[in-house]
Amino acid sequence: MKRKIPMRTCVQRVQSASVILPLEQNQLVGEIGTGLLVLLGVGSSDSESEVILLARKCCELRIFEDENGKMNRSLADVGGAMLVVSQFTLYADCRRGRRPSFTDAAPPELADKLYQQFAEEVRQRGIHVEMGAFRREMRINLVNDGPVTIWLDTEFL
Repeated sequence: MKRKIPMRTCVQRVQSASVILPLEQNQLVGEIGTGLLVLLGVGSSDSESEVILLARKCCELRIFEDENGKMNRSLADVGGAMLVVSQFTLYADCRRGRRPSFTDAAPPELADKLYQQFAEEVRQRGIHVEMGAFRREMRINLVNDGPVTIWLDTEFL
């Protein structure tokens, strides 16, 4: 029986974030102001059901401060945007040796399909989405707000 690998994200609350392609004259491909930078890792056994679950969770996280300084507002509440970047290295297995293994990451065809579906699911919730460039070398610039950085995976949702 094949082991279930959860879809993973690293969610960062940001004041701003952008993605450029350094090998293409630093072309800007995605940029947001206030919002969330979501590094999305797709596992080899993931499907659309994990996409829906994780997109909903990211959109509904109450990690923005209210008027009393408490983390009580969601991305929609603050009118924020989301920058989604595909990140297969979230599946780095470093248990053996010094070189990470990425065998739990989804193959590129599946990863790209679910990455696109994740962004579309977020858009359907009324959130403006910008994206990185799949399977490309990227540079991410961000101003982490807080800092607030949260690890989510579907195994615990």
